[in-house]
Amino acid sequence: MTTTKMLLTAAAFTALAAGAGAQTRGVTDTEILIGGAHDLSGVFAAVSTPAVNGANLYIDMVNENGGVHGRMIRYIVEDHGYQLPRATQAYNKLIERDGVFAMLLNLGTPHNLAHYPLMERRGVPNLNPLTAARAVLPDPPGMNFTGFSSYYDQIQAGIEYLHNTTGATTVCSMYLPTDFGEEIALASHEAAERLGLTFGEETTHRPDEEDFVGAVSRLRDAGCQIVTQALGVRQGITVVGTAKRLGWTDVSFLTSSAGFLEPVAMVPGGVTDGLYASAGWQDLRARADEEAPAAFIAAYEARYSQPASGFAMLGYTAAEQMVMALEAAGPDLTTEGFVAAMEALDYDDPLLGTHINFGAGHQGANNIFISQVGEGHWNTLAEIDGDTMQEVPME
Repeated sequence: MTTTKMLLTAAAFTALAAGAGAQTRGVTDTEILIGGAHDLSGVFAAVSTPAVNGANLYIDMVNENGGVHGRMIRYIVEDHGYQLPRATQAYNKLIERDGVFAMLLNLGTPHNLAHYPLMERRGVPNLNPLTAARAVLPDPPGMNFTGFSSYYDQIQAGIEYLHNTTGATTVCSMYLPTDFGEEIALASHEAAERLGLTFGEETTHRPDEEDFVGAVSRLRDAGCQIVTQALGVRQGITVVGTAKRLGWTDVSFLTSSAGFLEPVAMVPGGVTDGLYASAGWQDLRARADEEAPAAFIAAYEARYSQPASGFAMLGYTAAEQMVMALEAAGPDLTTEGFVAAMEALDYDDPLLGTHINFGAGHQGANNIFISQVGEGHWNTLAEIDGDTMQEVPME
């Protein structure tokens, strides 16, 4: 983590030095090339696939209406299957061979961090990556723009909420030993220390691990009352189901935005009922009767003949933010002008249900929403101010 952060900080100083010359990379008179390195076949395919669909839904709409200043947007997506070697191939192809103008919705904490220096060196903005890792937004932030609160802040807020509402005093963690998992484990340790709680036990897991009986039994024997998760989507479901099968019910499992998906809540038989999530946006389905979510759901399902999800919403709104900045940057598009336009975005987003203001810090929103699975969907329980960690009134 420390070495990675040092690399990020050093690379950030070159953030704006790689500005466009006579011809801005990835931009012609008729086209803007955008890249995306995704997991379409691995443990986080349930995140990437709807996000890509959502982005393409918005981009296609823009192109059908004449594009941006007469230029069509082409979104080129490569699948890395959540494997670093394949991610390296994907990033190199998109940046070095395709020469994309910007990267949109890149999935994966270790994948983004490993290729941050390449994006900075080539002057390629990294827009709304599908990771909430703190290290993805270094100081200074360079050309990285993240949408929401970090995993660290989400887990801190979630543990504090559960402690206050359930009286739980022993915190534990289950995680993949990657930058993603280590951030959540660190937040779990430090939240316990900050709140005067006990950190009981932790277990680490492989991305392809399927049997969690031993790990769950170990955590139960350790007296865990809150268990934070940084696992693959299917793994998180399996863990909660395993605990119920073993009769362990006096425990609160807490996931971050990485596990905040509708399919997790919709598992048949109420397998995931009771699971908590701490994320940077409100659940889409919980607001399906509101105008903006209803319109998006209808458009997405008409296009793809499958249920719209929260990550489809994130893909759509990320593409929308990118287009807003492209419009504001003007017909003489440069990387510097685009970055300045992203920094100037400041508006209420009715689809996300939050306020977006990237500013100089390059983080769009900071509030945290605590939700819990019940009756096949996520129920929003509380909104937390990400700056003060205080609960704010829900509208």
